[in-house]
Amino acid sequence: MSAVVPAAGSGTRFGGAKLWAELGGQPVLAWVLRALGDPTSGISELVVVADPQDHRRVVEVSAEVAPRLGCRCVAGGARRQESVMNGLQACSGDLVLIHDGARPGVSAELLARVLVAARRVGAATAYVPVTDSTARVVDGRLVDMLARDQLGAIQTPQAFSRQLLLRAHQRASEVGLEADDDAALVMALEEPVAAVLGDFRNLKLTRAEDMMALRSWLAAPERYQR
Repeated sequence: MSAVVPAAGSGTRFGGAKLWAELGGQPVLAWVLRALGDPTSGISELVVVADPQDHRRVVEVSAEVAPRLGCRCVAGGARRQESVMNGLQACSGDLVLIHDGARPGVSAELLARVLVAARRVGAATAYVPVTDSTARVVDGRLVDMLARDQLGAIQTPQAFSRQLLLRAHQRASEVGLEADDDAALVMALEEPVAAVLGDFRNLKLTRAEDMMALRSWLAAPERYQR
């Protein structure tokens, strides 16, 4: 089984390189790679998609926190979708797990749940329930209130049959489809995607305040339930 970690983002909104921001005395990427390298994950191949100037450092971090995995680095594309495709082409597992390099709060338990669902269905993604009222907004006006009990905020990890995900990416390239994540590309093929309850702590580092939240959770993990 392979894992692909898209980690080539510029970090513009975050205000710097997210991968190397300090979290609990270690870079953000170290938390991600340690979870993927957990012996219970079943992952045997790791591909990190990163800026070429970061490749040596990525390999060094991987060797420190996930020594049982050999880490291969490939260059990213202009968009996340292209970066994931680059990673897919570099791995060989029948099942592929995709996890953002900027989601350091992932747990081995969540990885396992997503992988079990993907083996059963062929595709699976983590999600968390939407807790705020949600609406469509057009030109600064609310046009439609959405039932939040039927909505979920999509996360990674996501896992897929490698052949299915390759087919989804190839089809998207043929028709010019751009999507925010890989589950959307598979859904465009009208293939089922299992929804697996995720973890609110598995947030994606986008802004500086996200790091503040993660540091609070790490400082007192017993106060928060996954």
